[in-house]
Amino acid sequence: MARIESWEYHVPMAYKTLSDIDKKALRIPPQSLEAEMALLGSVMLRPDSIYEIMDIVSPASFYFEKNRVVFETMLELFGKHQPIDFLSMSSRLSEKELLERIGGKTFLSELTSMVPSSANVKHYAEIVMKKYMMRQLIEASEHLSHLGFDEAGELEEILDQAEKKVFDITQHFSTGDRFKDLKPLLMEAYDRFEKLSSAEHELRGVPTGFKALDDILGGFQRSDLIILAARPSVGKTALALDIARRTASEHQTPVGIFSLEMSADQLVDRIVAAQSGTDASIIRKGVRTQAGTWRDDVFKSIRDALDDLSRTPIYIDDQAGNTILKMRSAARKLKIEKGLKMLIVDYLQLMAPTNTKQSDSLVQQVTEISRSLKHLARELDIPVLALSQLSREVEKRGGKPKLSDLRDSGSIEQDADLVMFIHAENEDLRDETGRTKEIQRKQVIIAKHRNGPLGEVNLDFHTRKGVFVEIDYANYGKSEQEFTNF
Repeated sequence: MARIESWEYHVPMAYKTLSDIDKKALRIPPQSLEAEMALLGSVMLRPDSIYEIMDIVSPASFYFEKNRVVFETMLELFGKHQPIDFLSMSSRLSEKELLERIGGKTFLSELTSMVPSSANVKHYAEIVMKKYMMRQLIEASEHLSHLGFDEAGELEEILDQAEKKVFDITQHFSTGDRFKDLKPLLMEAYDRFEKLSSAEHELRGVPTGFKALDDILGGFQRSDLIILAARPSVGKTALALDIARRTASEHQTPVGIFSLEMSADQLVDRIVAAQSGTDASIIRKGVRTQAGTWRDDVFKSIRDALDDLSRTPIYIDDQAGNTILKMRSAARKLKIEKGLKMLIVDYLQLMAPTNTKQSDSLVQQVTEISRSLKHLARELDIPVLALSQLSREVEKRGGKPKLSDLRDSGSIEQDADLVMFIHAENEDLRDETGRTKEIQRKQVIIAKHRNGPLGEVNLDFHTRKGVFVEIDYANYGKSEQEFTNF
């Protein structure tokens, strides 16, 4: 009696009556016996049609067990390059002692006799797949229900499992052709090459906003994990924000930023300073001078920058101690709702591990984080730009950074598709008196490029405005003040 009461406790009030419970129990999952039999019969009548439906259905797509057994046998014969007909099927099923289980030769005869037209085999397969997808949704809802009652589990892991279950269903199924005819592909390739050769060509990847960088990379490519590494206070965040600001404002690229080091307000101040060309300290402290004309100019540049930035699709998450589970959930939602095309993580070593424990070594923790970010890039099919620290060995050794200088784990180097370093020579940082230069020459070193060339790009970093700009060699010979007004 206790079991019945416990079961009734979890039944919604709408199902409390006996008749409602009976109706719910008698509901049959979505299925189509006719479509399944017509599909199998079509393959037996026209064995070559199996090529048309192999990417649409699998043995698991069949609701009725005997139909599943028949299709598995068809695939077995197909794999052995044997004919798929009445005689071969009955012989093989008999050898496996499954013929009587499915209803004997009579059932095989019924399959071929009830086919309206074997030319419609793809349509039958799509019906079978649709019913299977609907059953998968029902199974997912039951899975979510069980997760909801799992009070012992961690909330983040439960939510991640729930989202993944539904996301997998929507992403897994595809009825498109896997092989494409070469001729139309060649025509598309010619059009693409023609565009890429034009003066104002469209990049294949996400534009960085820096022409010299895009010329080498072709933009950030989808599903790539990109590492931007440097020592502290060299300009990692500034360059990442410049890339986000430029690609979002100039190309309307939706960019998501996970900021684990700085608050959203601090990031916005830096973005506004860079966009307006205003001293970052003025953005933080306000304009205190009484010189009205200059004050008006500053306010106008800031207002114009705010107006421009209000139309840029940049989204900031500044939660401290973010885990990959939280970030994956937020990124999925952002991709569905806003069409996310690039993700920035600032910075990798501040992420909290999910599976490894805090007591585990930093190498283990960073290994899990870097691999999780690579999986996230592939899952969402977008470039993920992750900022990373470099070890102190760079300063001890001197010279340019190397891949071995990536801090805490060799897995960062292995998992990344693209690794970039920011480097500056000492003479480019300070003037003759030892004071910090307002304009510093920085090198962006492409140390690893899985699908392209290596190289170096020189950029000027305006320290007071916190912005990187491309070097305009036509300005050489002009005064520093004139050069500063970019």
